[in-house]
Amino acid sequence: MTLLSGKIAIVTGASAGIGYATAKLFAREGAHVVVGARRQPELTALVAEITEAGGSAVALAGDVKDEAFAKALVDLATSKFGGLDIALNNAGTLGELGVSVPDLALSKWDTTLATSLTSAFLGAKYQIPAMLKRGGGSLIFTSSFVGYTVGFPQTAPYAASKAGLIGLTQALAAEYGPQKIRVNALLPGGTDTPMGRTFANTPETLAFVKGLHALKRLAQPEEIAKSALYLASDLSSFTTGAALLADGGVSINRT
Repeated sequence: MTLLSGKIAIVTGASAGIGYATAKLFAREGAHVVVGARRQPELTALVAEITEAGGSAVALAGDVKDEAFAKALVDLATSKFGGLDIALNNAGTLGELGVSVPDLALSKWDTTLATSLTSAFLGAKYQIPAMLKRGGGSLIFTSSFVGYTVGFPQTAPYAASKAGLIGLTQALAAEYGPQKIRVNALLPGGTDTPMGRTFANTPETLAFVKGLHALKRLAQPEEIAKSALYLASDLSSFTTGAALLADGGVSINRT
C-alpha cells in the first residue's frame, strides 16, 4: 500500500529542485498531484514524467504572488480530482542577498516577502476550506533553518520571510487542529538545487556551504522530498505545529 493512495495534493514551486522531486515522490506514493510554478515547459515535462511512470498529475502555470493563482490551483484540484488533502507551499525566493538593511530597497523587501511568505498565506486561504470539505488534511510550508536556528549577515528579507512561515504554521496548527488539519513547516538545509547554486556558485563557496553541515555535504532534492512525504502522510499523524529540521545538522554544527 502506497503512503498517499487516493490523496490529492498541490505542490508549488514544482518546476525544479525540492518541488519537482516532491511532486514525483507524492505521485509515486499514490497521490493525484497538481503542480504549480511560473515556467510552463518545466511543468509540462514534470507531468509527462509522472504520467509515464504511471502516476497522475496536472499542471497550472502562474505566479504564487497572485491570489487568483492560489484559488485556481485549488479549483483545479477540485474539478480534476475531487478535492484537496495535501498542500506543499514550496515556492520561494532567495531575494536580495548580500545587501545590508540600510541599503535595501523597500521594493526588494516587499518582493521577497510576497514570494516566500504572502504566497503561503494565499495558498492556505484557499487550501484550508477545501481540506475542511474532505474532513482534514496536511498543510506544509517550506521554511528554512535561516532565520530560525542560524543567522547570516545580509540575508534579512529571506530570513524574515522564512521565520514568518514558522509563525504562520504555529497559528494555523492551533486554529485548525480540532478540525483535523495538520500544519507543519519543513526546514531544509543546503540542497543541491538550481536556486541553491545561484548562491553556492564557485568551488570555494560550495565547499564553505558543505562545511557548515554536520554531514559535510548538501542534500539532494529527493532527500528533502522524503521529509515532505513524512509530513504529508499518516506517518506524521500526531505531528502538527512543528518546524521540522531536515538540515544535515547545520543547526547544531560547530566544526
